[in-house]
Amino acid sequence: MPQTADEPDAVAVRTWCSLALEALGRERAAIDAINVYPVADGDTGTNLYLTVESAAAAVEAVFAAHETGTSVPSAADAVRAMAHGALIGARGNSGTILAQLLRGMAGVLADGTGGDRLRLALDRAAASAREAVAHPVEGTVLTVADRAAASAGCAPPGANTAEVARAAYEGARTALDATPGQLPALARAGVVDAGGRGLVTLLGALVEAVSGRAPERPYENPAPFVPTHAGPEECPAAEGTGGGPAFEVIYLLEAGDEAVERLRARLDGLGDSLVVVGGDGLWNVHVHVDDAGAAVEAGVEAGRPYRIRITHFAADRAHARPEPARRAVVAVVPGDGLAALCEQAGATTVLARPGEPPASGELVDAIRRAHAREVVLLPNDGDLRHTAAAAAEQARAQGVRVALVPTRAAVQGIAALAVHEPDRSFDEDVVAMTSAAGATRYAELAVAERQSWTMAGICQAGDILGLIDGDVAVIGQDVPGTAREVLDRMLAAGGELVTLVLGEDTPATLAGTLEEHVREGYLAVDTTVYDGGHQRAPLLIGVE
Repeated sequence: MPQTADEPDAVAVRTWCSLALEALGRERAAIDAINVYPVADGDTGTNLYLTVESAAAAVEAVFAAHETGTSVPSAADAVRAMAHGALIGARGNSGTILAQLLRGMAGVLADGTGGDRLRLALDRAAASAREAVAHPVEGTVLTVADRAAASAGCAPPGANTAEVARAAYEGARTALDATPGQLPALARAGVVDAGGRGLVTLLGALVEAVSGRAPERPYENPAPFVPTHAGPEECPAAEGTGGGPAFEVIYLLEAGDEAVERLRARLDGLGDSLVVVGGDGLWNVHVHVDDAGAAVEAGVEAGRPYRIRITHFAADRAHARPEPARRAVVAVVPGDGLAALCEQAGATTVLARPGEPPASGELVDAIRRAHAREVVLLPNDGDLRHTAAAAAEQARAQGVRVALVPTRAAVQGIAALAVHEPDRSFDEDVVAMTSAAGATRYAELAVAERQSWTMAGICQAGDILGLIDGDVAVIGQDVPGTAREVLDRMLAAGGELVTLVLGEDTPATLAGTLEEHVREGYLAVDTTVYDGGHQRAPLLIGVE
């Protein structure tokens, strides 16, 4: 629920992240559409959304860690998680700067909250973001952040958190409307700065989170700005005309402060749009270069780079990449064994590690890697339906035809992939895959971590739980016995094919035991066994 007191707590931080993510989801396409600086690649709204999505997921993880008790996290824990999540999930120039803004705020709010602390937090955020950019440019999100901080500082003495947040929001609105007069690229396009527009959206969500009410004046795009002149000297090639660096390089880096200072100087000589954010040994590096390899090598010299993402800008993609394939399948899989199986069938896979569900950005990256005009997306997890829908929408905005088949389990994805035929029409293929998935009931075994109430009664820590279609249906003492009871319940309604997916720690003899059980008890029912590798559940079951 929204926080209305002068001391916002962890719940208010969580609410802010949720409202910001919801708002950016609504406005993502509009922000993408006005993205003309520093590169007109139309992804600022998407990058901000993905960055906030990572921040929100980190905050949710902190709350999940407290779910067994009656307490909630502290405000300090929540703001630190928010900043860390944004740092590790930052996308693009705008997302990287936003991560530093949130880190600057967290550094102050972790030591206390209230109106005066928010003033200081916004001031620290604006200063740290400007320091992170190698060559700050006015008329960008940096200018909007500066004005937000200055306006917050001008709030009446003793103003509470909500009043300071409103002052910052109004200041940011005013600064955003002025950006076309400060940056020729914006004036020529008749738009405000896309990154600044995203920051106004985030500050609007902050106002609602701490006051319980959305801003009285929702931001609307102003009338197109008409410049008095725009000579050729105001049209640098880097501003979206195709003459700038060819690649965007982003990576996380584990390195010390001195090594990062040397890295800044090295990358500044290689390209432009350099932003390095972070601290305490973990950094997010963003730069536009022609030599992507050299940018990565510089990171290797400085420390340990990972999560490396290299994007070729759209102006050169037609020459740098082969003609897209007609159709592809992207599938989320719970273990490396199924990943290998799906890849053999021609699918591009995204690995869902235990406790780390993929974000929509990872799904969008997989859709891009598939490099096809048409993509069928199999989330294979009911909890991923919103994430997958967001990824599909983002990919469609980039010109890819995406169909989301709402598979709720990996065995449903296997059934859908088995009937996939790229030579038939896209719609027919999607209908066939959806039908196959829908005709497959799914189950899994899990080990109870603690005593709790379930649909099948009270379980104790260490009990084996049999979940059918997502609900606990069986509570057993051992894996073989529980698996047999689950199979009996599922096959009581009929079936032609049983699919078993065994985790790497599950005894190999279990497959034979269950195959024999099916063979003896259910005539004309076939059984297929797959090695799931490292996956959360010891056993996945599908019945078609």
